[in-house]
Amino acid sequence: METRMITALAEQFSGRVDLGKSRCETLGMLTLGIVSARTVNLANVACERGTAGVETASTYRRFQRFFQHVRLADDWAAPMIAALVGGSQKRTLVLDRTNWKIGERHINILVLAVATRRSQAPLMWVVLDRAGNSGASERIALMGRYIAAFGKDSIKMLLGDREFIGEEWLNWLNQNDIPFTIRLRGGMQATTVDGNRWQIAHLLTRPRSGRKRVATLTGVGAPLCIAAKTPKGREAVIVATNRPGHDPLATYRKRWSIETMFANAKTRGLNFEDTRLTCPAKLHLLTAIVALAIAWAARAARTKLGTAAPPRKAHGHLAKSYFRTGLDFIRNRLKSDPQNALTEWLNLKTDRKSSRVV
Repeated sequence: METRMITALAEQFSGRVDLGKSRCETLGMLTLGIVSARTVNLANVACERGTAGVETASTYRRFQRFFQHVRLADDWAAPMIAALVGGSQKRTLVLDRTNWKIGERHINILVLAVATRRSQAPLMWVVLDRAGNSGASERIALMGRYIAAFGKDSIKMLLGDREFIGEEWLNWLNQNDIPFTIRLRGGMQATTVDGNRWQIAHLLTRPRSGRKRVATLTGVGAPLCIAAKTPKGREAVIVATNRPGHDPLATYRKRWSIETMFANAKTRGLNFEDTRLTCPAKLHLLTAIVALAIAWAARAARTKLGTAAPPRKAHGHLAKSYFRTGLDFIRNRLKSDPQNALTEWLNLKTDRKSSRVV
């Protein structure tokens, strides 16, 4: 990658990230290198610099020192990610975890992603220090960070799967008037308006009862609109929302976008699982750089396609995903058109507010 591209991207980070000039340049090198190499493995990313007189081993040590010494505020990248992804000011948010193992060490990240009609990107996250599900306190803290940064009124809908159904969590969402659509387990208990208590799976499969009901989950203070659908050959999908007046099943389908995003971060795109970092603070920083790369690809796809959709094959599926269209477009420009490679960054409009070093 050319030095002038590193310098230009470093200038975009300067003022938005509380780092000195040299650290901003390293951040630019990492972002460009991860996109160009399609991996987060620092040894491979170091090979992408290719500057005369600079040894690959020297660049690798520079990256190691960056992750060893840099500690930024948790959500320093969120304004840039939101600006790159764009979309409506009312955001659809999706909550989920991604996890894998490095040797015997569990890598477990709780992610709050923003999903638009075509794109999705991690917006905020928590690196959990254990395997298994997240706790209500961790989810509440994550949502609190989002509200502090963007405001509660910016939430169009929060989506989540069956991991996110605890009483404390659902009550907190209701008490703070946060709109949600979340999948339930069929064995959960609910009380209907006539005072009868039912197992949810039975409540929604009774003859003439319909596939939508208003009921109150056991331990949850407010009534919810509950709907169910049973895809052919699969278990029932049961979802609950605290916002009547829309189709909760159609809304819940958008949750799948975070699974697509995780695939883009991993084997279909940036190979996040190639990392050998296990320290939570270092992983948090690396996740931010990956999130910026994913958001950049989303913005680049919009540059290339405008309002058009990627071409489709004969069977109707996209020949190339929106993310991959943007990623390939960036990588091609980095090699063939370096003058315009950073178009999306140069047109980025965010408040140039520094992140606090912690």
